[in-house]
Amino acid sequence: MLNKLRALAHHPRSKMVLAYAAGATTALSFAPYSIWPLYLIALAFVIHQSTALAPKQAFGYWLSFGFGCFSVGISWVHVSMDVYGGMPLIASIALMALLALYLALYPALTGYLTQKLAPKTSVIRNLLVFPALWTITEWARGWVLTGFPWLWAGYSQTEGPLKPIASMFGTLGLSFIVAMLAGAIALLAVKRWQSLAIAIPVLAALTVVAPMTSQVTPNGETIKVALVQGNIAQSMKWDPDALWPTMLKYMDLSRPELSADLIIWPEAAIPAPEYMVKDFLYNANKVANLNNTAIITGIISNHGDAFYNSLIVLGNYNHKQQSEADYLGDGDNEFKKHHLLPIGEFVPFESLLRPLAPFFNLPMSSFARGDFIQPNLNAVGHQISPAICYEIAFPEQLRANMNDHTDLLMTVSNDAWFGSSNGPLQHMEIAQMRSVELGRPLVRATNNGVTAVVDEKGNITHQLPQFEAGVLVADIQLMKGHTLFTTFGQWPVLILSFLIALAAMIRKKIQPRSLQL
Repeated sequence: MLNKLRALAHHPRSKMVLAYAAGATTALSFAPYSIWPLYLIALAFVIHQSTALAPKQAFGYWLSFGFGCFSVGISWVHVSMDVYGGMPLIASIALMALLALYLALYPALTGYLTQKLAPKTSVIRNLLVFPALWTITEWARGWVLTGFPWLWAGYSQTEGPLKPIASMFGTLGLSFIVAMLAGAIALLAVKRWQSLAIAIPVLAALTVVAPMTSQVTPNGETIKVALVQGNIAQSMKWDPDALWPTMLKYMDLSRPELSADLIIWPEAAIPAPEYMVKDFLYNANKVANLNNTAIITGIISNHGDAFYNSLIVLGNYNHKQQSEADYLGDGDNEFKKHHLLPIGEFVPFESLLRPLAPFFNLPMSSFARGDFIQPNLNAVGHQISPAICYEIAFPEQLRANMNDHTDLLMTVSNDAWFGSSNGPLQHMEIAQMRSVELGRPLVRATNNGVTAVVDEKGNITHQLPQFEAGVLVADIQLMKGHTLFTTFGQWPVLILSFLIALAAMIRKKIQPRSLQL
């Protein structure tokens, strides 16, 4: 009986099922579960099981693992298509599965190249070649076809012990380290104990050293911030009849907190083009001026024939003062979203796709793109580096827009598209890692959650419940100085990974039989 079970476990189809199951368990490493060891265990299992496979077999095996990762980890994607895109449930699930299959190509490529370049179990294969290839393919997934850097391995450490290392090497650097540690665990199956003897002390040292490399310190100032969560139903969001009730709701929620230095409304809190609501904006600007505060709101700005998903500042710009000035509605002190969401904010192959289904004709899906680098927003004399919704997942964009005077990171979003799924919670943990990387506190204002304040170490310090209207008020200690990641970004880990991959190719060419260590 035992022999039959062993034979079944080694059957090709059974191995594919096990690989899929291992991939599916990685979803538990991310929010809201944050069981970070599961990612290491699942990845180590698949590394070990793929060792004896030919490159083409490894491609299929890792494809199955990747499909498990994404078909479960981003299953929430179908909610927007099903509930708000007008698609039948079966069609929305099929499209989600197609996206998951595409994303699975990246770990599949890692598995294929690992077996091609280092086919036999060794310390070099598991601790260098595999992590390098894993990092390169995750990086590629973050920019190919506009990029989808969701569920990078490094995000599994948002609540894990390795998180501080992100201030040195970024989340992508954490992906390298997670892959290396998984490779070391996989070597235990062949009694290569020295792998952990190498990996664990190095990682422990990096975790201790990371805070010492940071030059981030308090700058002696605090700012009182009020984050407004309107909880506007997505079905009402773009209803013309709901426009004025929506704007008045945000103003009513804000009025008791006008003593705050800064009031932040979420993405597209004002769901109309700027030119249509000038009277409201001028009145809100006057209210903010008279109360020595500033209001940052999401809005649809327009410049000529181009429309942008934007953030504007009402009220005080350069310092707290009573005045009638500042907001002019001319594009000054405005942030325009650069990294647009495919389908949601622009439709590739528009003439072909829009006629196919209502999903390809969502409200406000024809935005123009803002510049990659834009000035920080200026509010009550503070410099604020913003990101709108999906942009927070792109660390190099955030790094490029931060400067020596940046006081605060800010992101706004409307995750009502994804209901009560895990999507908004995963989005929140991505934002947390930007704080670790850049050494600045971060505020996140959303329509229905997660609205929260994050300190410079990536810890949530204040949070509103989801799916409730409310205002989150917090006094935030501002920081100055830089982390290593702020200075160098992802380049060190990428250069290292490409050098390792290049060395593996050269080694394979001059020494076909892998060296056993």
